[in-house]
Amino acid sequence: MTDKPRAADPGATGSAPGAGKDTGDEPRVVIRDKRKLGKVTEQPANDASAADAAADAPAEGLVEEAEVVVDEIGGEAEVSGPAVVDSPAEPNGTDAPVGAETESLRTDLEERTRDLQRVTAEYANYRKRVDRDRNLVQEQATGAVLTALLPILDDLDRAREHGDLVGPFGSVAEQLTGALAKFGLTAFGETGDPFDPTRHEAVAHQTSADVTEPTCVQVMRRGYQLGERLLRPAMVAVADPE
Repeated sequence: MTDKPRAADPGATGSAPGAGKDTGDEPRVVIRDKRKLGKVTEQPANDASAADAAADAPAEGLVEEAEVVVDEIGGEAEVSGPAVVDSPAEPNGTDAPVGAETESLRTDLEERTRDLQRVTAEYANYRKRVDRDRNLVQEQATGAVLTALLPILDDLDRAREHGDLVGPFGSVAEQLTGALAKFGLTAFGETGDPFDPTRHEAVAHQTSADVTEPTCVQVMRRGYQLGERLLRPAMVAVADPE
């Protein structure tokens, strides 16, 4: 009968090679394994084997204790030198100057804003004045040209009264009158109109029982106006009531 080789007992045979030597000053971690062994359920093949197994197996209820030593690897490095402590924040003595500077900048900004608004309003008024002056100059230039053409229109009116505006000449006269009307030229002064001293120039006066107010009884020359601007008053004879 051959004996079954038994496992080496770490406690009996000593520690593993190299275990007794220190590996420096590094700390070691010891893990203890205490496990309770249960009953053996298998029956041995024969009595000799059973005896050997009984001798090898610990008694029921005993605890098998094993000790495992593990060297700690990568431990925390010690920090050498004095500890660093954050110093408390010192009070900022520049808050007051910064606040004063901010207030000064705000005042300057408000002043510049008012200046910008004033300049903008002045520029808007300047543009309106320029547009108004431009329109006035244009109207004056147009009025000067039309005023120079009024004698021609007077000749056309006299020719019309005598019946001479017939044929091609009459067509040209009508086209000229229509073209001038597009520029805003309008004629006024008809027989029977109430006398208006701002629009009529009275060259003759007479009395009549047929009128109840001063009335234009004869138009010697028609007047003209450009829009609301008077170019020439009408030359008329006025009849006053008796």
